[in-house]
Amino acid sequence: MHIGIIGLGKMGNNMRARLQKNGVEVTGFDPNPDVTDVPSLEALAAALPTPRIVWIMVPSGKITDDVIHNVAEVLEPGDLVIDGGNSRYTDDSIHSEFLATKKIKFMDVGVSGGIWGLENGYGLMAGGDADDVERAMPIFDGLRPEGPRDEGFVHAGPVGAGHYVKMVHNGIEYALMQAWAEGYELLDSRKDLVHDVTGSFKAWQRGTVVRSWLLELLVKALEEDPEFKDIAGYVEDSGEGRWTVHDALDRAVPVPTISAAIFARFVSRQKDSPSMKAVAALRNQFGGHAVRKS
Repeated sequence: MHIGIIGLGKMGNNMRARLQKNGVEVTGFDPNPDVTDVPSLEALAAALPTPRIVWIMVPSGKITDDVIHNVAEVLEPGDLVIDGGNSRYTDDSIHSEFLATKKIKFMDVGVSGGIWGLENGYGLMAGGDADDVERAMPIFDGLRPEGPRDEGFVHAGPVGAGHYVKMVHNGIEYALMQAWAEGYELLDSRKDLVHDVTGSFKAWQRGTVVRSWLLELLVKALEEDPEFKDIAGYVEDSGEGRWTVHDALDRAVPVPTISAAIFARFVSRQKDSPSMKAVAALRNQFGGHAVRKS
């Protein structure tokens, strides 16, 4: 298996490395000359065996739109394009229909794992035709965590399903981080009674019903900066949480916890909240997202 990757930022670069480690040959293209393997999309297409598989790992929106239109000019009928970024699921049908005019196949894949994916593997949620999924399976097996395939990979449905599942995943992630953050703020407010906040969270890591990877990351962040003195309580939202709430509103599905987590992030932009410092620290731990310094 030999694939191309377009976009070698924090995620794309680590994905290239994990695939290579697991026996998949990768040729990458990025505008940054320090990380790219080839100088142009034309050179990328020339380097890949046909029929080609090209994985796009760039920011959602116009950048993804432009890359898909540009790469279509250098690909051929029968090639497969995989959008592994955080595109909105409604964009997938547009991209699929455009590429179909050139007889180029398309899949969408939600990718979770952040900056830890190189070491731990990535959770993958695919949308597309079964034949295309089977064709790309060596790539998915190279990226996913070790162990049973169905615990790290799902063919969720047709085009759009992968990004839809990832959207809901991120909405849940918002709510979970908010719960941990609020718990931190409450414990931290009782220094008169709780003398070891970091140790209290650490004690929950084994045996308790709330043990999780996010808890482990919160402990790591607290051990590095117990009071989050170097982090401002300002938290961005990357879009998927909003999209989750929008779709829930359209379908009259109640998602009060996810909605509250989104609005809490808006609160973070109005005052320096201890709980929002915890959310900012968690996002930095699992995704390498930038934090604002106090």
